Amino acid sequence: MDKLVERALAGDRRSIARLVSEVERKDPGSAALMKQIYPHTGRAHTIGITGSPGAGKSTLTSRLISELRENGKRVGVIAVDPSSPYTGGAILGDRLRMQDHALDDGVFIRSMGSRGNLGGLSGATHEAALILDACGYDIVIVETVGVGQSEVDVVKISDTVCLILVPGMGDDVQIMKAGIMEIADVFVVNKADRGGAEKVAADVKVMLDLIPERAWRPPVSLSSAEKNSGMEDILANIESHRKYLTDTEGGRNRILSKIEAEVEEVLRRYLFERVEDVWRGERDTGILNRIENRETDPYTVAAGLIERIVVR
Repeated sequence: MDKLVERALAGDRRSIARLVSEVERKDPGSAALMKQIYPHTGRAHTIGITGSPGAGKSTLTSRLISELRENGKRVGVIAVDPSSPYTGGAILGDRLRMQDHALDDGVFIRSMGSRGNLGGLSGATHEAALILDACGYDIVIVETVGVGQSEVDVVKISDTVCLILVPGMGDDVQIMKAGIMEIADVFVVNKADRGGAEKVAADVKVMLDLIPERAWRPPVSLSSAEKNSGMEDILANIESHRKYLTDTEGGRNRILSKIEAEVEEVLRRYLFERVEDVWRGERDTGILNRIENRETDPYTVAAGLIERIVVR
């Protein structure tokens, strides 16, 4: 594993892919692997691309990659696709729209199935982003599955969240009410060659005026990913947000909040694994029959399990 990490940190693409596979499978050694990786992170800027299905996220991501490569940036991409609730499989179609970059050594693209995880991400998305960061990619783009009003986990792992909106996707007022609007650092009204794009942008600005004043006011860009227009403006807004994060107290607080969320997520995962381990052994002791016969209750059982874990 040490040699694998060493090769990945040196930029070997096969080794990077293997590391991502290790954390995606949740192999027993993945936690130790991430401990080796983490000291090398903190250099990349992570951009979350999120929005409704059909908003053009993949096409826009592909255009942004081209623009970033022209600027000499190495780009890592994690594209999350929805998985079947029955088989767990995923089409992984996002990669199909990024074939132009398949042979570019300065671009690493990894598709992941969401595998039932809520929040628009895969369970291993954060670890994969950290691996790409450690392995020398200047920009890491995380493209979520098509999301609705509450799938906002991308804010926990991204430095800058781009919310993609499009005209003609339903009642504008309902779009503005969606909880996902609150996580955006940059708004992008895509497919701006359609009628109604200017109105969507104006509605977003009106809604921003109604939100209590905050240190960073998200800018609104118009783009047409299909026609490759508006990419420079989007990247300029992302760069402005990056400077806000590094140069202001509010940005510093945002960074610390992200780290706090990171620790909490790892803590939840560790606790869940320990609870699962203890509960697996407890199930075979007849506890389910005792609950069925009302000799005990789920609350007492759960409290006892937690007590045992804490005592350990």
